[in-house]
Amino acid sequence: MSQQQFLEALLQTLGADTVLVGDAVQARYHTDWSGTPPVAPLALVRPRSTEDVSAALRLCHAHRIPVVPQGGLTGLAGGAVPVQASVAISMERMSAIEDISARSAVMTVQAGATLQAVQEAAVQAGLVFGVDLGARGSCQIGGNVATNAGGNGVLQHGMMREQVLGLEVVLADGSVLPMLRPMIKNNTGYDLKQFFIGSEGTLGVITRVLLRLRPQPQAKATALVAMPSFDAALAVLQHMQQRFGNSVAAFELMWDSFVQASVQWQQLQAPFAENHPFLALIDVDGKDEASLRDAVEEALGAAMEGGDVLDAVIAQSHTQAKALWKLREAPAELNNNMHPPINFDVSLPQADIGRFAQAIQAAFDARWPGHFTLFFGHVGDGNLHVSTDGATVNGECEAVEEMLYQVVGEFHGSVSAEHGIGLHKKPYLALSRTPQELAAMRAIKAAWDPLGILNPGKVL
Repeated sequence: MSQQQFLEALLQTLGADTVLVGDAVQARYHTDWSGTPPVAPLALVRPRSTEDVSAALRLCHAHRIPVVPQGGLTGLAGGAVPVQASVAISMERMSAIEDISARSAVMTVQAGATLQAVQEAAVQAGLVFGVDLGARGSCQIGGNVATNAGGNGVLQHGMMREQVLGLEVVLADGSVLPMLRPMIKNNTGYDLKQFFIGSEGTLGVITRVLLRLRPQPQAKATALVAMPSFDAALAVLQHMQQRFGNSVAAFELMWDSFVQASVQWQQLQAPFAENHPFLALIDVDGKDEASLRDAVEEALGAAMEGGDVLDAVIAQSHTQAKALWKLREAPAELNNNMHPPINFDVSLPQADIGRFAQAIQAAFDARWPGHFTLFFGHVGDGNLHVSTDGATVNGECEAVEEMLYQVVGEFHGSVSAEHGIGLHKKPYLALSRTPQELAAMRAIKAAWDPLGILNPGKVL
């Protein structure tokens, strides 16, 4: 069957409202936020149901047409970029929040629901959803699951994997795995849903998700804390966790270069009268706002007496807390202010993050004097983000990647903490996985997708 005959069969099966071909496929479906060169798919399928996804995959499987699942296209690893002569399946129309139970704290959503829509629905039910990240208004839950997204809530709630109770997944041949069972304990053999969390669309297309929600805190205190060194930052984190336990909801660390860039790019007021080597945004949950702020102030005061805190401000209102968190939103400005941004999200042993950042700074200084590189991250869970302006390293993006990932390997870290592998990190996966692990991953891929049609060329 020719490509034209395949397209005619696809159109006949799903209809012109669901299948777009040629110039009707808008350019935004050709790539994602990673900056990967765009590729026009053979067709774009925008299903409205699991049955639509199943029908599309049956046809693609029968005719060996590659399939690339797409969510909100906010990925930074190239995982949602079409390959040549492929069918892209966008989940944007499957965006319903189908059910939410406040009593059992679970929510069933279609894969195309945005993270923000899920968060807002949870709040309306008096609950919270444990994952949060800057692209919340665009990224989709299916993509969050497929990349095992992290973000600002990992310290308290864990990665996306910890929020998923069940999945509905369409396999490469169009068969459907209905795994929507709302139990935390289900010890009945292999936990099949775990194969698809973090698989980046290479094993199946996620269509529905059963999410675990959490109680909404009655109060929250937000503090911006200045510290003299990375080791002092870790001491403050340990001090706060000893005092407040799992109620420490966020600990976002920002190097001074990041803070200055954020202030400049977003035209913010400088948070302190003088610059400090490190700033941390800390959220703590509790029962009463006034007493919680007092307790946080007391804890930070003790850390200041010990020399680990140089200065601090505690938000006195939700508006002020939101203003403090604005400082951390600078990554949204990277594409407008770096040409291009070379972005990394790596994971390292927590105690080594400071030394790793120093090693990268020194290596880049030696190779590209005058480079512009920012360090920031969810240091409480060992996740560091690094962004370098490509224009300040003479456009040598691949050399920057090779140098940084080599140092990650030397520190026994992970080349991806939360953004996935996709295309961009595939050459460096062996730095974080043994040959035996890679062989096992290939065997799993061959078992679930023997024809290799699902997101080919990604991850492996």
